[in-house]
Amino acid sequence: MASKKKTVEIVALQCSECKRKNYTTYKNKKNIQGKLELKKYCPFDRKHTAHREVKIK
Repeated sequence: MASKKKTVEIVALQCSECKRKNYTTYKNKKNIQGKLELKKYCPFDRKHTAHREVKIK
């Protein structure tokens, strides 16, 4: 049997200021080719900051 290629992967979101991984989310690789970047709340900085996608190890 041929295996299906997964289009959805789980990624972690890392804070751009404190460099901690605060969130995880799903990303559809067909719709979003680049790195995902969202404004989320960072509990360590206590403010909204930009969070970029990093791989989960």
